[in-house]
Amino acid sequence: MHSRFHTAFSGLAGDLQTALAPLLADEHFPAMLSAAQVATLRSATGMDEDTLAFALLPLAAACARTDLSHFNVGAIARGVSGIWYFGANMEFRGATMQQTVHAEQSAISHAWLRGEKALSSVTVNYTPCGHCRQFMNELNSGLTLRINLPGRAPHTLGDYLPDAFGPKDLEIKTLLMDEQNHGFAVSGEPLAQAAISAANRSHSPYTHSPSGVALECRDGRIFCGSYAENAAFNPTLPPLQGALNLLNLSGFDYADIQRALLAERADAPLTQWDATVATLRALGCQHTDRVLLA
Repeated sequence: MHSRFHTAFSGLAGDLQTALAPLLADEHFPAMLSAAQVATLRSATGMDEDTLAFALLPLAAACARTDLSHFNVGAIARGVSGIWYFGANMEFRGATMQQTVHAEQSAISHAWLRGEKALSSVTVNYTPCGHCRQFMNELNSGLTLRINLPGRAPHTLGDYLPDAFGPKDLEIKTLLMDEQNHGFAVSGEPLAQAAISAANRSHSPYTHSPSGVALECRDGRIFCGSYAENAAFNPTLPPLQGALNLLNLSGFDYADIQRALLAERADAPLTQWDATVATLRALGCQHTDRVLLA
């Protein structure tokens, strides 16, 4: 079990500890539970889905990287597939505050980058901030997405974001988590292919600047992030943050990053290059390259 889980795990009920222990045995537990694993945990504990999600929140929060705030937030996004995806807030010392990933963004992008098609709910241990409410409004689940908070009755995103402004106001038809493919030819070495594939999956209907980042770890594993724009612009999630989020959630550290590669359009109206390089340098990665897409 990864050391980050020790304290949270010790605070769980005994029957839940027993059922979870085999799943957490892998140092690189991927911070997600299959539908079958969720069913096993429910059977072992007698918990319904909402109660189980609340019980697991301390494990999600244990994945947080809070070098600046020291305030851990955990979230669990439940996919319509039945898979549950952990998320946690992540801060990057030496980078700007704008590079921070909020817990809800972490769980949602985790689900999206794993191939989930839509979400049914998000469970979080603190009330979503306005930034996250706006980010969630980009999803194809829309304002009907259920938000679960400890000690409160479930509400929809529409309850937390009344009179919302979102992609439909701008006549955007393809929403975040809908299937997308920008059609760039996938070629080159494996890291380049991974970055281009991530760029192809980008959600970038406002600037038409798809981009993807691939991070190669020292053991050869590759983590990818796709660009996710937002109708309000500022809650947009850069591709690097998506990749770093998956890397962190899988129990790897920044020192494990050997190389990074960004794929983006050569003629795009905005570029991820400078921010990507600056953030990776702050994290100790000096080997960043770029593929320009035509």
